[in-house]
Amino acid sequence: MKNEHPKFWFTPTGWAALVLIAAATYFLIFEHGQHVLQFLPYLILLLCPLMHVFMHGSHGKHGHDHSHAPDEKKEESS
Repeated sequence: MKNEHPKFWFTPTGWAALVLIAAATYFLIFEHGQHVLQFLPYLILLLCPLMHVFMHGSHGKHGHDHSHAPDEKKEESS
């Protein structure tokens, strides 16, 4: 396990990306706040499908395996 690559955000390039994202966010909020605030309701609505797509990645397949339920009932009735 010593040969694992570090995650992107923990590399120097990742730190530089975080600094750039923070700087861009600062300028968007404090320098262009009025322009950003008028689009805030639309941005929140756009976040809903993005969160749905990216946050369901850990669920695995959506198929249901019901093969165990009938076997258990057969064993109990015997």
